[in-house]
Amino acid sequence: MTTFGYFLSSEEHDPKALVRQAKLAEQAGFEALWISDHFHPWLDEQGQSSFVWSVIGAISEATSLPVTTAVTCPIIRIHPAIIAQAAATAQILLDGRFRLGVGTGEALNEHILGDPWPPAEERQRMLEEALELIRKLWSGELVTHRGEFYDVDTARIYSLPDTPPPVYISGFGPKAVELAGRAGDGYISTSPDRDLVEQFHKAGGTGKPTAAGIKVCWAHDEGSARETVHRLWPTSAIPGEANQLLPLPRHFEQLAQLVTVEEATENVPCGPSVDDHLRSIRQYVEAGFDEVYISQIGPDQEGFFSFYSVEILPRLNA
Repeated sequence: MTTFGYFLSSEEHDPKALVRQAKLAEQAGFEALWISDHFHPWLDEQGQSSFVWSVIGAISEATSLPVTTAVTCPIIRIHPAIIAQAAATAQILLDGRFRLGVGTGEALNEHILGDPWPPAEERQRMLEEALELIRKLWSGELVTHRGEFYDVDTARIYSLPDTPPPVYISGFGPKAVELAGRAGDGYISTSPDRDLVEQFHKAGGTGKPTAAGIKVCWAHDEGSARETVHRLWPTSAIPGEANQLLPLPRHFEQLAQLVTVEEATENVPCGPSVDDHLRSIRQYVEAGFDEVYISQIGPDQEGFFSFYSVEILPRLNA
């Protein structure tokens, strides 16, 4: 049976709001949480980007839901040894309900220390080595590592959970999906693409969980919802590799000027139609995803949770 969770947007909401939304999500009947991990928002209009590991600590005291980062990039901005320590601590605080979602990241977040931004294939090799190192450190042994990308000198993590967190890997192309199947404990996507799920299974992911995220915008009327989506998330309609390559929110704002309201909302259910929301979410279920995480775009979180608790989640779980 599919698990339906809520996707906390660190780009849109301040840390206290995220903790409050986590509570509301549990009260509404959502079964799990995703949380984005950014240094910058995509646009200045979104306006936020808190340190995800502090927020996860607060969420661990506020709810009993599982939490997954969607996704952390452990290859440039933060060294994988530090991610290993952070994830181990999160797993302890959440009593074994933490999942480390990882990916190869975006220049938007990873350029900030002045490091060069490698091509995609190199970032995938970096991610694979980073995961090898993280898992070594989760063993509790003293680790010295001299790799192609990372060096660690006599490091040991002392605060370790009974069971290390599973690692879910994000992937949108064949090589990334192959890496997820081979090296991950689960798979993350944002596209209702059955072919990607099948590729993951063929690459070694059979029996491993698959998770996907979807954005929606509930509002009392469709027009205002569409305007909200176009104002806050036109970036979702920017095609190609720009999302991985552009370094600043203003660059995304410049590209977003080319995105129409129709393009921004093409794949986002907007407004109060129960059928529209159900139809969009069920695409992910039919594509074979085991977990689906829903993010409400905009400030009306209370209205969204009320709508989903009464109209959507009971139907999805029926």
